[in-house]
Amino acid sequence: MDFSLTSDQRMMQDSLTRTLAEASSLDRVRKFAGDLTDKGGDIWKAMTDFGLAGIVAPQEHGGLGLTLLDAALASEALGRAVAPVPFMGVVLGPIALMRGGSPAQRAEWLPKLASGAVMAVAAISEPIAGARDGAGVTASDGKLTGKALFVPGGMAAGLLIVADRSGGLHLVRGDAAGITRTLMPGIDETRRLAELTFDGVAAELLGGGPELLAALRDAGWVLVAADTLGAAEAMLEKAVAYAKERRQFGRVIGSFQAVKHMCAEMAAELEPCRSLVWYAAYAFDAVPAEASLMAAHAKALTSDVGRFVARTSTEVHGGMGITDLLGLHFWFKRIGVNRQLLGGPERVREIAARLQGLAA
Repeated sequence: MDFSLTSDQRMMQDSLTRTLAEASSLDRVRKFAGDLTDKGGDIWKAMTDFGLAGIVAPQEHGGLGLTLLDAALASEALGRAVAPVPFMGVVLGPIALMRGGSPAQRAEWLPKLASGAVMAVAAISEPIAGARDGAGVTASDGKLTGKALFVPGGMAAGLLIVADRSGGLHLVRGDAAGITRTLMPGIDETRRLAELTFDGVAAELLGGGPELLAALRDAGWVLVAADTLGAAEAMLEKAVAYAKERRQFGRVIGSFQAVKHMCAEMAAELEPCRSLVWYAAYAFDAVPAEASLMAAHAKALTSDVGRFVARTSTEVHGGMGITDLLGLHFWFKRIGVNRQLLGGPERVREIAARLQGLAA
């Protein structure tokens, strides 16, 4: 039995990688990181021209109708390129509408999301990762009050999927009265995280309840894990390439046994992550009974392995590894933020234990 990717999936990922190499080069990423007024509009246009905005949206609404596995492969390519694209909302928005939206809501929003005319974000961190700093959103009489933190792409989104404290999900228009958006400072300069404050904001309740929130959580975990996988793969490749060209004591450093071991350990730790992430993405659509546990394992494992690869790759580069010239810090910081998005590995493993009945 063949468990590998299909030729179409490989072609899609390769094509996206080539598109990103041109649209989101390291110089372009560096420019985005150094200018908070830079919205990355040219990169987003390149992604919408590619069809990424509608990757999971159904074909009848103008999307590609692909699976979460296809989206995970795209997320892996985005992580490899440290592309400043808020991809999580691109995927979670259509999933929320398809599984919990009314026919009218789907008809109104899915074509806009599929075309890239509107960007969606999911403000779901608090009920998953745990509320902090007084964050959390309360729903009452069709209105939302409270604060949602760490929302990727939340500064510019035209459609908000917001989770309340009880696990309910709500649809909020980006131009609704009572929304305040504040850019949150963070170490990852390739993505902008927003603090969203709601003051009696009108919202439409989505169907599905906690089950829908769990589905968005699982999909989010897979996408973050895939992004980390791609970023870690890039850091490993850069370490190996550097070890082959950097000379010390009259020979390339890759000939030293210690450096060989460092590169081999990174490859050995990273290899199981790939199959785990791919299977977790596959299970989301094809094996729902395993989806939550596999997503949790994928998120937790890549969080730990990604940190190991980021640290070890930087060590292989020596002092050059921390310079802006190489830009290795973009991948390093992205992996670090991914580790905490939607819950750190300790929190995710706690949820996995509950799913298996091993914890109350």
